[in-house]
Amino acid sequence: MQLQEFFKQNPRVALAFSGGVDSAYLLYAARQYGADVTAYYVKSAFQPQFELDDARKLAEQLEARMKVLPLDVLADAQIAANPADRCYHCKRRIIGTIMAAAQADGYTLLIDGTNASDAADDRPGMRALQELQVRSPLREAGLTKDAIRKLSREAGLFTWDKPAYACLATRVAQGQQIEAALLEKIEAAEDYLMRCGFRNFRVRISGKAAKLQLTAAQWPLLAEKRGEVLGELKQYFESIVLDLEVRDE
Repeated sequence: MQLQEFFKQNPRVALAFSGGVDSAYLLYAARQYGADVTAYYVKSAFQPQFELDDARKLAEQLEARMKVLPLDVLADAQIAANPADRCYHCKRRIIGTIMAAAQADGYTLLIDGTNASDAADDRPGMRALQELQVRSPLREAGLTKDAIRKLSREAGLFTWDKPAYACLATRVAQGQQIEAALLEKIEAAEDYLMRCGFRNFRVRISGKAAKLQLTAAQWPLLAEKRGEVLGELKQYFESIVLDLEVRDE
């Protein structure tokens, strides 16, 4: 099914919106094909401020309706305990929050930005999406991440080359309690590294130590700014280490 056909058949939709490459292009497509669409962004301790800023910027660029829904995910003890299936429980809370708001606004169909590159057996929260009957038009249209980036660039969306970004909770080792103060430290550290020019990286946490995961291309920048980076991150974590298994470009 092509996206145009999807929105012809479903002209009124609510969108689970993150401000990332996929949901950004889906919002653009919905607007292009004349759908009545509202984008719902859930703001929790797991989402850094720049994601909300990007989401607002994109919605403004497209002149699309967007609603921000606050959610205290850490109030759920099952999520805060950070078990192996944390993403499942978190996704259900997020989607449930969006569905309640969308239904109050008169929407009966919720869509999300899952694409054809997202394998059903490895995407966190995929089971929750299926259980809650969320439709994924990009996936149904067979659009891969690379195709979506290309189409986004052609459409003039600033998100076209935005690096993939998983929520802040993914930085904390499985089984380690997730606390708001720890997430704030991770966000501050990653925000600092972004301002230094790093891209496509992670600050992983295990106990009181932080492990930097960088692409090989960024190691020279780290060598150049080593002292500066160490001084900044030591404000937040007891020890800083570099993961020698480089991230994919």
